[in-house]
Amino acid sequence: MGKVMMAGLLLAGLATATVRSGDTAPLDPTSGATSTPAEAAATEVPRSADEQAVHDAVLDYVEGIYRVQPERIERSVHPTLRKYGYVRGEQGWGGTAMTFEQLRDLAATYNTNGRIGADAPKEITVFDVLDQTATAKLVADWGIDYFHLAKVEGRWQIMNVLWQTPPEM
Repeated sequence: MGKVMMAGLLLAGLATATVRSGDTAPLDPTSGATSTPAEAAATEVPRSADEQAVHDAVLDYVEGIYRVQPERIERSVHPTLRKYGYVRGEQGWGGTAMTFEQLRDLAATYNTNGRIGADAPKEITVFDVLDQTATAKLVADWGIDYFHLAKVEGRWQIMNVLWQTPPEM
């Protein structure tokens, strides 16, 4: 993506970047100058209330699974959820569907053994927030999830999830 186009997207609030420890991020996308993650965080454009609510819905989803808190799934995911994922196995990629009830039950048991620690990945990127719909991405312990959210009775809820286990590097 060109520097001018990226600068326009950043100014419009339509592009986001995930900064990890030790990475640098552009101070000004058109200049090539960089900053540390702490400096980048200090210069981030504040989120709107809706952007924060979308981020929080995705955070409830991942924390509900990581911390064995199915009530967070009930709060952030719509009961008509459509979730589909791709898992890489010995014979290639296979697909699997999951309902709201299955996700809630999974959250109640997924990390009961504590194998996922406090430092597990939960990188959330909010791509787009409109009046009634939003899109986001999560990088988590199990892979990468893409979300469609809707504002239902004034609250952002996850309607669709498309995910896959980590790609081969």
